[in-house]
Amino acid sequence: MSRFAEARHKTFAALKVRNYRLYFTGQVISVSGTWMQMVAQTYLILYPLHGTGVDVAIATGLQFLPMLLFGPFGGLIADRLDKRKVLYCTQTVAGVLALLLGILVLSHSVHLWEVFVMATFLGGVNLFDNPARQTFVSEMVGLDLMPNAVSLNSVLMNSARVIGPAIGGVLILTLGVGTCFLFNAASYVAVIIALTRMRESELYRKPGVGRAKGQIREGLRYVWATGDLRSPLISMAIVGVFAFNFTVTLPLLAKVTFHGGAALYSLFLAAMGAGAVVGGLFTAHRSNPSTKLLAIIGVLFGAFILLVAVAPSKLTAIIFLVPMGAASISFIATNNATLQLRADPAMRGRVMALNAIAFLGSTPIGAPLLGYISDVSNPRVSLVVGGVATLAASVPLFFLATRQRVARATAPGIETPIADEFSNVVQMPFIDRTTAQPQRRTV
Repeated sequence: MSRFAEARHKTFAALKVRNYRLYFTGQVISVSGTWMQMVAQTYLILYPLHGTGVDVAIATGLQFLPMLLFGPFGGLIADRLDKRKVLYCTQTVAGVLALLLGILVLSHSVHLWEVFVMATFLGGVNLFDNPARQTFVSEMVGLDLMPNAVSLNSVLMNSARVIGPAIGGVLILTLGVGTCFLFNAASYVAVIIALTRMRESELYRKPGVGRAKGQIREGLRYVWATGDLRSPLISMAIVGVFAFNFTVTLPLLAKVTFHGGAALYSLFLAAMGAGAVVGGLFTAHRSNPSTKLLAIIGVLFGAFILLVAVAPSKLTAIIFLVPMGAASISFIATNNATLQLRADPAMRGRVMALNAIAFLGSTPIGAPLLGYISDVSNPRVSLVVGGVATLAASVPLFFLATRQRVARATAPGIETPIADEFSNVVQMPFIDRTTAQPQRRTV
């Protein structure tokens, strides 16, 4: 096998699994529609409805408010129920919401408060969809291929970030903003078809967690007591609040700083998405996340955000957005894979729900804050705040990586939960409730 063929095989290994291949194809279509709607929603608020940066931030924040308030409950549902059935429900409801908003826009009867209401309802759907969708990946490919599949998912999301805004910009300029919502509604059908065609016998299903009192508190205690989970989640929360609000900062950078419209905003998203595809492919090929790698990527991500903030021209901003996008998705994918591998399988849904709170649920706090900063100063200042916060959030990860290295050196016979960093059989610690003693479980 040639070196190129070997690299291709390693990078796209998870796509050899039929169920994941179906899921991947459906998600490319669906997520492209989602990004199309995000561009359309921002355009709808800023132009036809004559909104402000704060209005964009409120709509974005409301979309993630349910996750911030009730995220652990959504993760518990993912741990309890059949994730495939949960996704059937969430994808259907999301499609109906997009259809209703499209009808309101096309009938010229949409108001800003209705956009806010629809964003809140969609946030309720994402409360259950996000942890189910993330943990369903391991059920399709197994734990061994899970890091590769998570990275390919990141490539998928950011390929859609290129495709969706590009198509959305064309539709807005030709057929009108309302058609974007209708196209997004239709795109959910692709995911439902993919879920229907999956072979259930080929899923790596695990029994759901039984009902019991205090399961949400149990998940919170588990994460807080596990330093290998706690530190990455805290760092992701900081980055989520101050940096990952590009649906607020980038359209304002396009409109206020560079005096552009939907076309420039689409170019910004496309540049960031193109870089993210490269970053996702690199992460998929490497497939060995570690805390040290996560810290290094965090530093690079923060540095490129600062470069975008001081970009003197539109072209320079677009150029810097490419490596910023690569660093952003590498940070997300590495963090996601690290958490899933270190978490006990029975806790994985709740752990990933907390990660979703840190990454997405923090938006109701960060989006209005950065929107306000942009309005009272300018969007460049918002980006500087995000870049500095990302650099600061990377510092604890370096300390954690050092502790992990020292622990391996002083106790070489004991592997950390993410062991070098993968093996065909991954050993994870859990508590045997019958003896209340730490045991080892083979997954």
